[in-house]
Amino acid sequence: MVTGARVVLWGFDGPLCRLFAGDAAERVAAGLLRWLEGRGLHGLPGEPGQEAPDPWAVLRAVHRRQPGGALADELEERLTQEELRAAPSAMPTAWADPLIRTWTAVGARPAVVTGRSPRAVRAYLAERGLLACFEPHIYGRTRDARRGEPDPDRLRHALRATGAVPSTAVLIGDTPSAFAAAREAGVGFLGYARAEPRAHALRRAGAPVVVRSLEPVLRLLRE
Repeated sequence: MVTGARVVLWGFDGPLCRLFAGDAAERVAAGLLRWLEGRGLHGLPGEPGQEAPDPWAVLRAVHRRQPGGALADELEERLTQEELRAAPSAMPTAWADPLIRTWTAVGARPAVVTGRSPRAVRAYLAERGLLACFEPHIYGRTRDARRGEPDPDRLRHALRATGAVPSTAVLIGDTPSAFAAAREAGVGFLGYARAEPRAHALRRAGAPVVVRSLEPVLRLLRE
């Protein structure tokens, strides 16, 4: 799967970096909820199984309640600004930078497929000196944020844009929903999970390959 990949679709928040470190995601979500309450929108539902607030879940909930509305657009821009502020100090995933450069050097084309703002993705990649490896193949959040990350349609769009067929592509993702999207789109899936509970969740969802570090993938490409 790794050595035969011609296109490598990267999830952003997790496989490439940790955008909001510590409890920053909770703080951002709480701030968004307070802002929404100030505009009369109360009682937003949480995501099933989630204990802590999630800013992207807040955005999806608003899109479901008021699809295409001005409030959702303004909320999306507020979240984008938070992501842009976080991008320069986002914590890189260990081994991701050399893996991207090595995989590109041996002929694979990288792309990012994510529910985060494409502006924030570009800001992060520019900070790491990696933007040239990916441009123009960065497929981030659109105005329709009702679906999770990544969704199969976004994967198919990335495949069409890169000229790849599903059998020659692999998605690096860290959630069961990412595995489900890859399976539906017909692309290979490499699960990444630094923590064992997340690795267990990926294996339980059926992910055939799960790594706790990207270093073995890099070593494989260098052999």
